[in-house]
Amino acid sequence: MELGHPVADFGAHDDQPSDYPDYILPAADAVARGACDLGIVLGGSGNGEAIAANKVRGIRCAVCWSVEIARLSRRHNDANMIALAGRFLAAPEAAAIVDAWLSESYEGGRHANRLAKVSQYESASHSHPQAPP
Repeated sequence: MELGHPVADFGAHDDQPSDYPDYILPAADAVARGACDLGIVLGGSGNGEAIAANKVRGIRCAVCWSVEIARLSRRHNDANMIALAGRFLAAPEAAAIVDAWLSESYEGGRHANRLAKVSQYESASHSHPQAPP
């Protein structure tokens, strides 16, 4: 809340090993439902967290490892969540990434058509045949 944003904490609240989907999916669901405007999730690499979040319809979660990637995820991809790699980012670096991400806005333009295609695909009922055993 330091920057004036309300915060909803979905855990984990200790340093014990846990299953990240238990925390990431409720956070992503809150963003998708509009209960939270944006979401920031943390994990070891950020990859599993982003994969889990992106399973929730309407979520566009980007793994951000630099200020520039964070800015581009908002400007070009309208990312409504970011995943940070707790094992690879020092606290000041992570804070700078979050600050940059929160200060950017989606620029639309040529990116709007691309995001519309992704949203259309996401909204359609696509069934994928199972791979042979």
